[in-house]
Parts: sequence; structure tokens; C-alpha cells
Amino acid sequence: MTGIMEQPNPESVRLVIPAPVFDSMLAHCRADYPNEACGILAGKNMSVSEIFLMTNTEKSPVSYLMDPEEQFSLMKELRDRSLNMTAIYHSHPDSPAFPSARDLALAYYEDSVYVIISLMESEPDVKCFLIKEGEVSEIGISAVR
Repeated sequence: MTGIMEQPNPESVRLVIPAPVFDSMLAHCRADYPNEACGILAGKNMSVSEIFLMTNTEKSPVSYLMDPEEQFSLMKELRDRSLNMTAIYHSHPDSPAFPSARDLALAYYEDSVYVIISLMESEPDVKCFLIKEGEVSEIGISAVR
């Protein structure tokens, strides 16, 4: 491996989130401010159908760790319902919407998209990333009504 990851075209690789799910994700992030919020977006392929708000056991403004029992229970539910963990989202209360060094170190799910919501400005900045072997590629996102 050369260490260079082919960058997907953001127009061809896109995470699609229904507007009510997108709005719930933003509301969760705002509600947990000044700490990071975290959760899971479930669906099929790159199309999200449901949101699951998770507990950040770290209760920290600079890091998150999903409650392991909640996460295990949810994974079983998703499997039973033939859904996939399409994306993992978390907020960056006071930093840009880009994976931190810690985010990269803890990006264990290479088949999932990582959604980061920055709350630095009055309007949230939402970005999506694929993280594989420590390489980061930004992809597109669509909130559909």
C-alpha cells in the first residue's frame, strides 16, 4: 500500500439522510453542548433511515466514547432488523468538522461513514468522512425532505 488513498468524488459518494433524522442529529448535538454528543445512523448502503442517540460516557467537550452496553444492544437490534450501521456521528463543540487525531485512532468501523458536526459557529457545519487505515476522505452529504 502506498499510503495514498484514492479520493472519492464527493458527488458520486454521498450519504443520504432524511431531513427529520438530520434535524434530530443536530438537536442532539446542540442539547449535549458543551460536551460532545454521539450516535449511530442506521440504514442500507449509503441511505440512512433511522437515528439512535447514544450516551457519551466521557461527558467531555473534546472526546466521546459510546456506552458499550448501549452499543452492543443496538448492534444486535440492527442485525435482527437487517439494518446496517451506516454512519457514526459526533459533535465537535468548539473545533472544526474534521477528524481529530483521537477520532482517527478510534475509527474502528471502516465500512461506516463518520459524520462530524461542528458547533463552533452559529450554524452547524456538518461533514462526512470515510476513514480507512488512518486515511481520511471527505464525501458528500444530502439531507432530503
